[in-house]
Amino acid sequence: MSNEEYPLVDVTAVRVLARYVVELTFDDGAVKVLDLEGWLTGPAFEPVRDDYDMFCAVAVNAESGTLEFPNGADLSPAALYLKAKPVVPA
Repeated sequence: MSNEEYPLVDVTAVRVLARYVVELTFDDGAVKVLDLEGWLTGPAFEPVRDDYDMFCAVAVNAESGTLEFPNGADLSPAALYLKAKPVVPA
């Protein structure tokens, strides 16, 4: 897979907008929104899906540029970048 298909980006900021919905800022300046509900499957993400406080504690791992939850579960910045929708200016 080429870099055009799988961008080399890091998440630099995250903000929870609603249940499972986050606003992501990437190191290329892009700001995007993504509903993570469908991403929170499997044993690592069940606690995050079931505990809204844990979901809201999502943070950016500054070393890896990934989204990381308190239980250590994380999400790839490139995958997030590809699936998230750009924020449309008001």
